[in-house]
Amino acid sequence: MAPMTLKNAFSKTSASVAVIVPGKPALAITYQRLATDVKTFQQQLAKLGVSAEAAVSIALPNSYEFIVSFIAASWQRAIAAPLNPAYKQSEFEFYIDDLNSAIALVPRGAFAQDAAAVRAARKYNAAIAECYYNGKEVVLDVKEPGKLAGKTAPVQSAQPDDVALVLHTSGTTGRPKAVPLTHRNLLRTMKNIQATYELTAQDRTMLVMPLFHVHGLLAGFLAPLASGGSVVVPLKFSASEFWTDFNEHKANWYTAVPTIHQILLRSPLPSVKPSIRFIRSCSSPLSPKTFHELEKAFGAPVLEAYAMTEAAHQMTSNPLPPGKRMPGSVGIGQGVEVKILDEAGNEVAQGKEAEICIRGENVTKGYLNNPTANSTSFTKNGFFRTGDQGKMDPGGYVIITGRIKELINKGGEKISPIELDNTIAQNPAVSEAVSFALEDEMYGQDVGLAIVVKEGQKLSAEELKSWLTQRVAKFKLPKKIFFTDLMPKTATGKIQRRLVAEAMLKKEQPKAKL
Repeated sequence: MAPMTLKNAFSKTSASVAVIVPGKPALAITYQRLATDVKTFQQQLAKLGVSAEAAVSIALPNSYEFIVSFIAASWQRAIAAPLNPAYKQSEFEFYIDDLNSAIALVPRGAFAQDAAAVRAARKYNAAIAECYYNGKEVVLDVKEPGKLAGKTAPVQSAQPDDVALVLHTSGTTGRPKAVPLTHRNLLRTMKNIQATYELTAQDRTMLVMPLFHVHGLLAGFLAPLASGGSVVVPLKFSASEFWTDFNEHKANWYTAVPTIHQILLRSPLPSVKPSIRFIRSCSSPLSPKTFHELEKAFGAPVLEAYAMTEAAHQMTSNPLPPGKRMPGSVGIGQGVEVKILDEAGNEVAQGKEAEICIRGENVTKGYLNNPTANSTSFTKNGFFRTGDQGKMDPGGYVIITGRIKELINKGGEKISPIELDNTIAQNPAVSEAVSFALEDEMYGQDVGLAIVVKEGQKLSAEELKSWLTQRVAKFKLPKKIFFTDLMPKTATGKIQRRLVAEAMLKKEQPKAKL
């Protein structure tokens, strides 16, 4: 039996199409061609000195070059570390420094523009290479060798327990936690997803989620490849082009966050009704209203799933017909043990609310260099604590009832309020800053921010947003900023975000006329 590694995850000899990049003309890549391009890129990484356990920061948009560089890094026993290309310099700096990245891969032209990722890589002496497809192959154009100067490495063969991927997840302490995922973790999730949705070589998905997220990377890309199917990979999600590409390239399913589903519901439907086998929803709660609207509009079963980075994505899902789909539930465990446990790690009575906990071959063994988080995130029996509160019905269907941790979930983007508070507190005019979740029709949640301005200082919402724009990615910017003279606190002087949110929203409500 072949080892559980990404090198053995898909066919390297098949002449069938693996990846389609829309365009004029569209780029269609066979499995055979993909394997050849990955092998060539792996050899280039080795020649450059990228060896086992070296972190490769990938600051590329969804593209063929992202796909090739990601797989090649994993084949080389290196650690692929995809990053949001829209990050600001300070954000790139944190992630590149945290993993001591050997190299940063950036888009063509980024070096000449002295882009944020380039400046961040240079600060920590990481090699900088532009990565692009030239019509024949994926080019690795080294601009600065950095710490790899004068080095070479042999071409390696990955092992199942090698870390293939590291993604960071927002933590309740403010500092993002590094989640290492091995080849074994990834392949188990790929097989679980394949089994849940009965994916075969006849299936073709339309990728709308970013590949720097575990949702897009595992459910939208790697699982379809493991099943011998194919993936349509546009540069980014576009509501106006989605159905055109979906129909033209004969896709038959897609997975997305509820925000994207809502955008598609509000966009004109194509004249030719798409043939959809199923629609998957994940990364943020799907309202029963949107569930029913989707099924009615697109004539396909909607399957809500539940996932986390720490579980290499999928944990539960509603099943395909004739299985029961339950609106408001994230479904049943999929190749993963799911239990509702109390604080002591004991299972509670059926139907009672407590913390949703999971255990399985797909789950990370622990965060990198974070013993404190590891000691509190796992039970004595090895179950991972999700931080979500929920219950289970007699049929094993999981219903999420709340969030124990205070993360803001904006359309699937998890934002740490503490991280945001710490950034805003650096503004010289700010005395106190507390960010919190606001209910939002489009994103599920958005960012609210309460501010106390220092005495003698002046600061408008527009000035603060402009200042913040230079320091955090766009999705972290607050939707509403509330100014207050006094921050609500508990009797012991602690700030509770829930109390702050309630006080700010109460102030905003119009007073009743007497």
